[in-house]
Amino acid sequence: MEILNYAFMQRALLAAVLVGITAPAVGIYLVQRRQALMGDGIGHVAMTGVGLGFLLSWSPVWMATLVSVLGAVLMELIRWYGRTRGDIALAMLFYGGMAGGVMFINLAPGGSNANLTSFLFGSLSTVSRSDVTAICLLAAFVVLVTVGLRRQLFAVSQDEEFARVTGLPVRLLNLLTAVTAAVTVTVAMRVVGLLLVSALMVVPVAAAQQLSRSFAATFAIAVAIGVSVALGGTVTSYYQDVPPGATIVLLTIGAFIALTALAAPLARRRARALAAAHPTGDATECAIPATRRSGDEVGV
Repeated sequence: MEILNYAFMQRALLAAVLVGITAPAVGIYLVQRRQALMGDGIGHVAMTGVGLGFLLSWSPVWMATLVSVLGAVLMELIRWYGRTRGDIALAMLFYGGMAGGVMFINLAPGGSNANLTSFLFGSLSTVSRSDVTAICLLAAFVVLVTVGLRRQLFAVSQDEEFARVTGLPVRLLNLLTAVTAAVTVTVAMRVVGLLLVSALMVVPVAAAQQLSRSFAATFAIAVAIGVSVALGGTVTSYYQDVPPGATIVLLTIGAFIALTALAAPLARRRARALAAAHPTGDATECAIPATRRSGDEVGV
């Protein structure tokens, strides 16, 4: 294929695959925790790290990782102790992070709006070898956490009080989820962009939930959707000369709409089958979503 003859596209495609895996892998826990917009907030904070990277002549990816991790930890602390004023503190953190990024980039030598745009919305040509190395290392960390600790993270995401009673370190696991989400944002920012990465963390999970009610199947389907749209958006961006981040997000939303349309007749067919199998009305229990049943049936 012609597209593979170019080194920058090889790097972009590799980064797209890693983004497609890591974003939904973290997003499924955020959706379960009802923190779907957390990635968007971390993306705002990560802009300060990008700006500092340019200002201090350090790697923007690694600096964004450091700042976004600190921001994610601060978000969790605000969530624990902020009480009624927590939303205001979070708003100041988000908007301050974006404003700081814009300011630092403009103060940096050679800083320009072009640099800012590539991080906000993604850019295929700016994925360097050092970026790929950083993305690979960070993606390995994300996969290790989201897969290796899936049972513990799922338990905390479903019911913190029950997880605490069973002896799980709830606050540590919450903190680890936030840090992993922050790392995922920096993994994705080169391909999708900081302002759009939250969509790739959430929408594939929502799309997968249209077809499956078990955690394991939803996880697998969401990752498959993430990889497909990330690769599809990257290839489309190359051939049609359109922004990769926007293309990936639009494809993701298209996948959600298509699967929702497909799921409706499947759900009606399943309901009729259950009604036929349990004519006395016992089908009600069978129709309860798996995420509300016992942990053994969820399929973690």
